[in-house]
Amino acid sequence: MKALTALFAVATLTAAAGIAQARDLGPDEALKLRDAGTIQPFDKLNAAILAQHPDGKIEETELEEEYGRYIYQVEMRDAQGLQWDIELDATNGQVLKNQQDD
Repeated sequence: MKALTALFAVATLTAAAGIAQARDLGPDEALKLRDAGTIQPFDKLNAAILAQHPDGKIEETELEEEYGRYIYQVEMRDAQGLQWDIELDATNGQVLKNQQDD
């Protein structure tokens, strides 16, 4: 029983540590990163998003730092009205995730 309790405690701490690794970046910080050339310009990132779903509409964007990596997260609606969650590596525009939202 003690081993099970200890295992549960370790799993909880590990999950909490993973959550703490992601942080939202505000507009000022995002613009500084863009101006410094650390991340791609937002119009270029948005073009990469729209290339995945032509005629779609971007509804919400967010820039996060996760484990030292800048991730551009986008919610969009395609031409058929389906909702998509897309994530790009903000430094190079590589698509990391492109899945339909349930």
